[in-house]
Amino acid sequence: MPNPQPNVILVITDDQGYADLGCTGNPWIQTPNIDAFHEEALRLTDFHVSPLCTPTRGALMTGHRPLRNGAWATCWGRSLLREEEVTMAEVFAHNEYRTGMFGKWHLGDNYPYRPFDRGFQTVVAHKGGGVGQTPDFWGNNYFDDTYFHNGAPRPHEGYCTDIWFEQTLAFIEANADQPFFAYLATNAPHSPYLVAERYQQLYAGNPDIPEPAFYGMITNIDENFGRLRRKLVELDLEENTILVFMTDNGSSGSAVLDENHFPVRGYNAGMRGMKGSYYDGGHRVPFFLRWPQGGIGGGRDLGELTLHLDVLPTLVEMCSLELPRPVAFDGQSLGPLLRGETETLPGDRLEFVQYRQATEVPEKWTNAVVTRRWRLIHGQELYDIQADPGQTTDVADQYPEVVARLREAHEQWWEEVSPQLEEYCPITIGSEAENPTRLDAMDVMGDVAWHQTSIVQAQKSTGKWYVRVERPGTYRFGLRRWPAEIDLPLAECVSEEDARSHIYAPPDIQCQAIHPTSARLKLFDQEQTQSVSPGDQEATFLMDSPAGVTQMEAWFMGDTPEEQQGAYYVYVERLP
Repeated sequence: MPNPQPNVILVITDDQGYADLGCTGNPWIQTPNIDAFHEEALRLTDFHVSPLCTPTRGALMTGHRPLRNGAWATCWGRSLLREEEVTMAEVFAHNEYRTGMFGKWHLGDNYPYRPFDRGFQTVVAHKGGGVGQTPDFWGNNYFDDTYFHNGAPRPHEGYCTDIWFEQTLAFIEANADQPFFAYLATNAPHSPYLVAERYQQLYAGNPDIPEPAFYGMITNIDENFGRLRRKLVELDLEENTILVFMTDNGSSGSAVLDENHFPVRGYNAGMRGMKGSYYDGGHRVPFFLRWPQGGIGGGRDLGELTLHLDVLPTLVEMCSLELPRPVAFDGQSLGPLLRGETETLPGDRLEFVQYRQATEVPEKWTNAVVTRRWRLIHGQELYDIQADPGQTTDVADQYPEVVARLREAHEQWWEEVSPQLEEYCPITIGSEAENPTRLDAMDVMGDVAWHQTSIVQAQKSTGKWYVRVERPGTYRFGLRRWPAEIDLPLAECVSEEDARSHIYAPPDIQCQAIHPTSARLKLFDQEQTQSVSPGDQEATFLMDSPAGVTQMEAWFMGDTPEEQQGAYYVYVERLP
């Protein structure tokens, strides 16, 4: 008997912009399967996300803006989704859906922020913001990697994108007789641009293409998207499945920009800016949705201003879901719009686009205010997007009343949200849900070492984390330079082969040794120091701790103050 409620599959790619598809006008890229889906889907042509990975993903999962949900940066302890947020997966699970997440999460790698802490029952993922970043399994490089199945590492054979789709297809097949929600979040085509040579060669030698491998990664995604659609047909699931294709921010590899963010090479669909930009090229992305049984599709364009914040409330309405607890969304349901019951949403839509790549809170006017017609950038530049979609002409002097109105709207939003911006999301230690816990240098409060090459090169990081000690007791702390899986002493270097194998490694990389003579740990009002020998793999501390929230510090020290270095990894275990 067919499921009465629709299945939902949300495919989101990483750093692929609006311009990076044949169906959106790119003259070179080969994406026949997504182009075919575009022809059959409903297309939101003025759909906006955040300009970076984590802020978009947190907003998508919660229907709340990044400054409200806590995930407004990609590192620094600021990429963690507030524990009190209700996630998309929790909503589906509450309604007896099977839930699965495959690929990139980037909203926390420790309890209580992991995807399987937030409503996903089946998870196959890398860690951090990309394959080969500091939290990820050591040495992962897109091919034949070790990924995490509900937190447990398992080796895989093949290319990362192929694996995410394979795991998703297996999940769909295993749950074909009940409603399911599959969140398929590829790490491709995020840099570094790595893909099998046959994909890269499709674009090599074209002087108009800045990054042939970037396009090759997208063509590989397209092939897998075709596999996904064929599987839905094979399992007789296509008619009652809501299938979404979208991306997480503007393109990172489609064009070369000048100092004013205008493209001078490549293709950017006539937009100014790319990933990270507050101009439209940073946050306007493709969004295609098809649900045959629900009458949604047909190759129809909708030009209304729509947002990542709208996706969760839309799915709640379209799938007749109950919320596990009340939520006041920042977005709204697009259901009436998608069903053709209206051409516009109620009210004068306003969106506040804002993030910051630092431990410190976002700066008030480093932002964009977006409406159907206007874009106010940094509180000063004003663009009429309907008359000037390329944002070439600042008309702030001609429309001072518009600038004043949009600034006032942002002032009101800032007054509402700014009091909580200083609050960190603490990583829990000592919980039954994760014991031991491994902290790493991507989530530190200060200077981060966000990818594994940083550790090979001994880039200094700040050894400070914001933690919640869940239960009082005796805790064991192991301060390390290298993760436990490579079994290497603090003062030794990885092999030359290992150093060069990391995906962020420059061609001339050299492993830099460190020579700590002591290590220091601080928790609450306790501080301990101990000596370190060259052959030690870690500096081990035992400490009795009360429960509570505090800043934890873990450092290696040498003979001079300049040699102080934050631990890259800290293994914390509450002892019986």
